Amino acid sequence: FLLDPNAVSSASSFGDVEAEALQSFGVSREIKRYELRLTYDNLKSEEVLRAVLPKGQDVTSGFSRVGHIAHMNLRDHQLPYRNLIGQVIMDKNPGVTCVVNKTNTIDSTYRNFKMEVLAGEDNMVAKVKENGVTYEFDFSRVYWNPRLSTEHERVVNLLKRGDVVLDVFAGVGPFAIPAARRGSTVLANDLNPESHRWLQHNCRLNKVERKVRTFNQDGRAFIQGPLKEELPALLKGTAAIHVVMNLPAMALEFLDAFRGLLDQELPANANLPKVHCYGSPRLTIPKKEVVERASSRLGFSLEGRCSVHLVRNVAPNKEMMCVSFTVPKEVLFSDHTPQPGEPSLPFKPTEEPAAKKQKCDGTTD
Repeated sequence: FLLDPNAVSSASSFGDVEAEALQSFGVSREIKRYELRLTYDNLKSEEVLRAVLPKGQDVTSGFSRVGHIAHMNLRDHQLPYRNLIGQVIMDKNPGVTCVVNKTNTIDSTYRNFKMEVLAGEDNMVAKVKENGVTYEFDFSRVYWNPRLSTEHERVVNLLKRGDVVLDVFAGVGPFAIPAARRGSTVLANDLNPESHRWLQHNCRLNKVERKVRTFNQDGRAFIQGPLKEELPALLKGTAAIHVVMNLPAMALEFLDAFRGLLDQELPANANLPKVHCYGSPRLTIPKKEVVERASSRLGFSLEGRCSVHLVRNVAPNKEMMCVSFTVPKEVLFSDHTPQPGEPSLPFKPTEEPAAKKQKCDGTTD
């Protein structure tokens, strides 16, 4: 046994329980001293940083792994040591050849952020594998969150062969491509030209380009354009229709695009679409808030007509939620007059939110 000389100096240092355990293994309580040399290679990143950073400085070793890139979110007081921290992270994690630190603000339009290379090569084109699907993209110009793999898988597992998926904020394809591989017909849209380009690339990479139609439009324009054009025929069919809206900071604000989307009402047995819309409320009752916000944008109460799934904790008092519901006919058809007793809420347009500040989760993927 190797023992810490600061804790064990002689045979009498062992307690009764320890002495009995040694005896049961046939180990003598004789103490011998050896010199053990520990080098940089033997130490963990936390141990190295604790040794080299000023006393009292927070030891940060958490990061998100995106292919060969380690993505950190350092606090202001750690920035003077950022290159040292980056080098240690790269040295201690095989396969990491680039360490980056992001700035505080995330662009709410294209969902990307500025970043600084702390150590290694300045190569932002990453290759990742998630749930058996390969993706390639420029991490500095698109949105990718490795902590959403479980949620991507959860939604895709709801699909059956032949279903139709309309992905309003598709990014580089983490919902759209697995859905196509599962046998769904997919319409995938993203406003960011770089995301759209890598979405098309990943469709070809995974050999589903014939099953996915891609669009480079604003989310509202996509709902009121391609989605609206496809919907009448889909409502008359039997294939399930899923609309995915993964833009947590803003997606709920786009739900009003469904109001009066169609001008001709269909029979009572119409095959209505199911929406999976994401939000990140900050209130103490996040499930209640996300339902109220969705109801307000639709102009129709979803109370008792939806389910809410907790995706992940984003920051203190902030959780990412997914509200799923079948779009009511009363919302889709502009000529529908609510009957007495039907729940309905006044529609209150809101300003498009400004860029959000994003905090680090402080965990390693």
